[in-house]
Amino acid sequence: MVDAVRKAGASVVWRCHVGLDVPNDLAREAWAFLHPYVADADAYVFSRRAFAWEGLDADRIHLIAPSIDAFAPKNQELDADTVAAVLHAAAIVRGNGDHRAATFRHHDGSPGRVDRRAQMIEDQPLRPEDPVVLQVSRWDALKDPIGVIEGFAAYVPDAHLLYAGPAVEAVADDPEGERVLRAAIAVRDRLPEEARRRVHLAALPMDDAEENATIVNALQRHARVVVQKSLAEGFGLTVAEAMWKARPVVASRIGGIQDQIDDGVSGVLLDDPGNLTAYGDAVRRLLADPGSAEQMGRRARERVREEFLSARSLLQYFALIRTLA
Repeated sequence: MVDAVRKAGASVVWRCHVGLDVPNDLAREAWAFLHPYVADADAYVFSRRAFAWEGLDADRIHLIAPSIDAFAPKNQELDADTVAAVLHAAAIVRGNGDHRAATFRHHDGSPGRVDRRAQMIEDQPLRPEDPVVLQVSRWDALKDPIGVIEGFAAYVPDAHLLYAGPAVEAVADDPEGERVLRAAIAVRDRLPEEARRRVHLAALPMDDAEENATIVNALQRHARVVVQKSLAEGFGLTVAEAMWKARPVVASRIGGIQDQIDDGVSGVLLDDPGNLTAYGDAVRRLLADPGSAEQMGRRARERVREEFLSARSLLQYFALIRTLA
């Protein structure tokens, strides 16, 4: 569309949302195919410097990191009673939450309520007082649910792991989701009883995207520690979402995750995502020192406020469009 739109008299900005830190031959082959279609755009926008492809006019390359909307259902403020009500209504934490209080605001300002229940794979329900370590991701091998489960079971005692992903039948563009979910269930089933009862898998309802986002919001606010132990990642805004809720995040030093977390200050970066001992040790240390974890969470929220809210990206796009105009 680039040439046709430019011939109509408009400037064209091409936004590339994906990339690799170290491109391989397959990625370069894909880029060679795409290059003629996008090379004539007036500007190219990438999420980070490592994602900018060779062969483009360097003067037209702009870096604008993705951002989160603080007012969207996934990130809007929820008080403790609402968090408890949402997780109770979704059948994730069995407490005394009032279903009538499981409310949120749709993006258009209209009221909504969480009514649908998650599909839970667990020996027994989570209680409100159980300390929770959370990863929210698709059922995707690159998100490493197997490693998340095995590392937690082996190295993190006295806490509960909740791995939450979408209900696989509702995600038409992820054909591997069901296979990965079955593999995660099988790994959980093989754990010793004591470890297995502390591992919970949740398939979240997807019928209403904003209801789903509210459940994720409540989960992130409820968790003591949030994990993103991906093996590969583009930018990984689930990290910024958790940081916005003032939660300490343990995540892989890959892709855009390393741009979001200041290691040891606003979160913990894992140099080797496959090192389950390091992953378990990082989570265990945060659980054992609530004061330090809380302080890290506060710094995480401030980092998102400064760098990863939509106002920042809006200003950057405005500056880019002004140069083209």
